[in-house]
Amino acid sequence: MYAQTSPRRLLFLSILAALLGAAGGGAAWVLLHLIGLLTNLALFHRYSWDLPSFKTLAASPWIVVAAVAGAFVVSLLAKWAPVIRGHGIPETMEAVLMRQSRISPRAALAKPLSAAVAIGTGGPFGAEGPIIVTGGALGSLVGQVLHVSPAERKILLACGAAAGMSATFGAPLASVVLAIELLLFEFSTRAFVPLVVASSVAAGIHSALFGSGPLFSVPAHDYAGLAILPWFVVLGVACGLLAVVVSKGLFLIEDGFRRLPVSDFWHPVIGAVGFGLVGLLVPRALGVGYDAIGDVLNDRLAIGAIAVLAVATLVAWWIALGSGTSGGTLAPLLLIGGSFGSLVGSLALAVVPGLGISPGAFAVVGMAATFGASTRATFTSIVFLFELTRDYQVIVPLMLAAVVADLIAAALMHETLMTEKLARRGLRVSTEYEVDVLRTTLVADVMSRQVETLPAAATVGEARRKLQTGRHSAYPLVDGERRCVGILARGDLLRRPGADSDPVSTVASRDVVSVTPEDTVFRALQTMLEEEVEHLPVLAGGKLVGICTRTDVLRTRRRQLESERREPGGWKLLARAAEK
Repeated sequence: MYAQTSPRRLLFLSILAALLGAAGGGAAWVLLHLIGLLTNLALFHRYSWDLPSFKTLAASPWIVVAAVAGAFVVSLLAKWAPVIRGHGIPETMEAVLMRQSRISPRAALAKPLSAAVAIGTGGPFGAEGPIIVTGGALGSLVGQVLHVSPAERKILLACGAAAGMSATFGAPLASVVLAIELLLFEFSTRAFVPLVVASSVAAGIHSALFGSGPLFSVPAHDYAGLAILPWFVVLGVACGLLAVVVSKGLFLIEDGFRRLPVSDFWHPVIGAVGFGLVGLLVPRALGVGYDAIGDVLNDRLAIGAIAVLAVATLVAWWIALGSGTSGGTLAPLLLIGGSFGSLVGSLALAVVPGLGISPGAFAVVGMAATFGASTRATFTSIVFLFELTRDYQVIVPLMLAAVVADLIAAALMHETLMTEKLARRGLRVSTEYEVDVLRTTLVADVMSRQVETLPAAATVGEARRKLQTGRHSAYPLVDGERRCVGILARGDLLRRPGADSDPVSTVASRDVVSVTPEDTVFRALQTMLEEEVEHLPVLAGGKLVGICTRTDVLRTRRRQLESERREPGGWKLLARAAEK
């Protein structure tokens, strides 16, 4: 439930969102270039700000040495700011749900710095998780400095997070959807407008700094025809199973690190040894992996090379993220899902040589399906892959495979990559969006029309006996024309006992808090909470026509629960509905 926001306040939030969009764009530019610099210095022993391709990285023991050194620095930073451990999105969700969207200022500095160090020294991560946390921290800081409500602070946090992602990938639509699905837990005008503003400004900065083309170029694919769609259903099922393996494998590795008989300070260092050894065997499994994703999408790798790359990336990512170091999830999931999709496509072509779809087409769809099923952010994954490739032809099979994968993953696991850590802490995250029945139901539909009242001329003694023998704890006072002139609650007699012969008006509350039959139940509940009352007289034209209690509000919620119950079907029911 949320309050209405005035146009003036919405404009204020939108201006702040525009500033956060610019800040997120700048933060993304700094983070990507810092990762490029550290990667070149640590692994390629050269000076450059551009992200290098790991295609040319030579396998040498220095890979393990650099990874361990970077992990040690991350552990030191984690002692100063523990929130930097992991990919950060669960911690941001926890801040929204449990800490009124307050994020420590340290996170805004420590998260991008630790991520740059971890990725720059070979960590198999993308920059999206850290930049989302960084942008969210900036939005939270603005919301803590300025005079805003916790609900508005949550919007500013989401605006900063969306701006960071939009500036990194040039995907403004997906950034908005991601913020709604994973951070906001609401869909409203007051949230949507600032989100769009922040994401648009950040996307404009991305175009100015990185260019306006898609992040991944893909060859033209022909997805047309109903005969093709069953193959993508198969791919969706396979990606749903892959998402379960990816997620539960990570949970298992995390549990293994928690059981180690050493301080968690050393976990990232141990993890660095593990993924560093993987990198010795398959150097392309390290780093952000954007160039490897491009090669998979464009069919530049042999089937064996793709299989090895997918397995190596998955194992390295499991070890690195499970150890509690700092990094993102999106880029590894895209590489793993894309490689898996390409392998499924190659198998399909082997079974049906004339299928007419390249493995790269399956790779695009596999990326979205795996990412969406692993995070339960399916809508985000659909929009995101479309924006990353600008390939509109992929939309239909992508949508189908993504929802099939989501169904499979939802049936086989209760938690996702984003919620498992929170569930372990006792926080259950609901991602369901539905109409608020309290806002769509009128007081007239739930109020009690038969109201027990007290005459305005009654005495205190009569009122006391009424409260002792009656069923209610409060009674409206009405005059001869049924106008409500006051209300007497049991607490009024306790505070001002009075003599039995005194008029009841001397102890009753004369300032009557009321609602009208046309008010919503949400408005009634809001009034009850603000005024700290349990009974609201319902007045029409100044006259008492009913009373609304907290029980009536709960009855409204019960109606919503009843709408979820299955009803008997049949032709008779249909005919009865037609007669009405």
